[in-house]
Amino acid sequence: MSDSGILITVEDGIGRILLDRPEAGNAIDLPLAKALLAAAIRCETDPSVRCIMLTGKGRLFCAGGDIQLLAGAGERRPEVLSELISVFHAAVQRFARASKPLVTLVNGPAAGAGFSLALLGDVVIAARSAHFTAAYGAIGLTADGGLSWLLPRLVGLRKAQDIMLTNRRIKAVEAEAIGLTTRIVDDEALVQEGERVAKALADGSVTALSATRALLYDSFAASLETQLDSELRSMVTAGGTPECEEGLIALIEKRDPNFR
Repeated sequence: MSDSGILITVEDGIGRILLDRPEAGNAIDLPLAKALLAAAIRCETDPSVRCIMLTGKGRLFCAGGDIQLLAGAGERRPEVLSELISVFHAAVQRFARASKPLVTLVNGPAAGAGFSLALLGDVVIAARSAHFTAAYGAIGLTADGGLSWLLPRLVGLRKAQDIMLTNRRIKAVEAEAIGLTTRIVDDEALVQEGERVAKALADGSVTALSATRALLYDSFAASLETQLDSELRSMVTAGGTPECEEGLIALIEKRDPNFR
């Protein structure tokens, strides 16, 4: 186990981030939150990283916030929560607004903040043994990590109310059916499928993928006219890049483009 609770490696254009507190269910304490933010910043600023992949070590993807930390905080709990969540939210914002696509591999149960973290992926691949639980209400807390923003956009308000207010467990098959995940795979195939998807994204046009991520995120707050203008500006910018030039020439020459 790493001291910070995070392991990061970069190879073949993929920044691989591993939540590495398996004995604690990869629960998020302050060192892990800080390391997650540092990992997000590194992947964002490292030009060799073209795609980010995030998963957990052990049986769980992430159990959410560190319950032992919160239970032991006593009267300092509001202070501890404020510091912990501020750092975690900074990491979430980095991943959400990164210029590289994010793939999350949900290797097991995801609860609370772990649920939020799992849903951040542009591609969310879950093992069949995975399940999702909001969990906050069971300990008298409310959502963090953007869950109250992500869930209604993914599954609609009514289902989001059900998931967050009742704390019911969403198994992998239902998660795929209602749009929480991109797809599910057998547990033993999770890493292989994740690597396949991450490599395909890393081989793609990072400029175009980044702009597409931004267009999709911003679309919910935009009118049709605003979105059309954003699409126009984005297309014009992309059209002037070497990646677009390579893509067009490759299509004419009937070969695969080399965006790297």
